Amino acid sequence: MAMDVTLRQLRAYIAVLESASFSEAAKAMHLSQAALSGLIKELESRLGVRLLDRTTRKVAPSAVGEAFEPMARRVLANLDEALDNLTNLKELRRGLVRVAAPEPLSCTLLPALIAAYSEQHPGVDVRFDDVPIQEVLAGLENGSTDIGFGPAGVVPDQPVESHMICADPLWVALRPDDPLTKGKSVSWKDMRDRPLINYMPNIAINVLSNVPSRNHPRELVPVHRVNTALSMLRVRQGAVICPSMAEPLVRGFGLTFLPLRQPTVKWNVAMFARHRPSLSPAVESFLNFTREFTPNWAATGLDSRRAVETKKRA
Repeated sequence: MAMDVTLRQLRAYIAVLESASFSEAAKAMHLSQAALSGLIKELESRLGVRLLDRTTRKVAPSAVGEAFEPMARRVLANLDEALDNLTNLKELRRGLVRVAAPEPLSCTLLPALIAAYSEQHPGVDVRFDDVPIQEVLAGLENGSTDIGFGPAGVVPDQPVESHMICADPLWVALRPDDPLTKGKSVSWKDMRDRPLINYMPNIAINVLSNVPSRNHPRELVPVHRVNTALSMLRVRQGAVICPSMAEPLVRGFGLTFLPLRQPTVKWNVAMFARHRPSLSPAVESFLNFTREFTPNWAATGLDSRRAVETKKRA
C-alpha cells in the first residue's frame, strides 16, 4: 500500500503537523480545507493507520503518526535535496568534467582553456590529466575521461564525436648558435641535415606525409615528451618541431623559434567526446565553451607571433 502514497499527501500531513490546524495548513498549501482533509484521509487509508487525532479544538499526531513524522520529513528532505542538486547541475553551479590531453597541448592550450572556463563556471570541477595520446583514448573508452584532446589524425577505436578545433602551423625550435637562426624562417630542405628530436607520435602520417620525401629529415631521435626534446636540444645540435602555440614553452628553454615553411604544414587539433546523449550538462558546457574559445585563442597567439616576426624583419 505504501507504494501508492504520494508526495502531495506527505506534504499535506507535515503542513497539518506544523500548523496544528487544518484550515491553516490548507491556506499554506493553497488548497480548500476539504481538499486538504481529502489528502489526509487518502494517506491514512493507504497506510491503514490513523495518523492524526482530531477534536473540535485541536489536531495532534497519534502515536503512530508521531513515529511516522520523521520518516515523512526525511522522504521530503531527500527529494528537495535531489531536486536542488539537479538544478545545480543543470545551471552549472556544480558538476564534474574529466579532461585529458598529451603534450604539447597539456602545457599550452589546456591551462588557458581550463582557467577561462573555470572563471565563468566556478562551481564546475574540471579535473585534468596530462597523459600520452594512447591514454587519452583509453580513458574515453573506459569512461574515466569525458573529453580528450589530440591530433586530428588520431581516429579513436570506440564511437566518439571528433571535433576539429584549430589548425596551428608548425614552427621549428633551434639552438641560438645554429646558423639557420639568422633567417626569418626555415625551410624543410634547410633542416633535413639536422637530427630531428621528435616527440610526436605518428609523425610520418600526421606531418611528413605533407612534405616531399627528398626534404625529410635524415635522422629522427625519438623521445616521448616535448620537454625532453627541448631539453636535449639545449645541449646538442638538432631541431624540434612544435606547433606555433608552443612558443612560450620553447622560449622558456632559451631556444630560437622560427616558422617552418616550403611547405607550411599545419598541426590539426581535435577534441574527442562521447556522443551527446550521454553527456552531463557540465561536460556539454565545457565542450561548447572549447569550440568557441580555441579558435580565438589560437588566432590571437598566432597574430602576436606574426607581429614579433614582422618586428624582427624591420
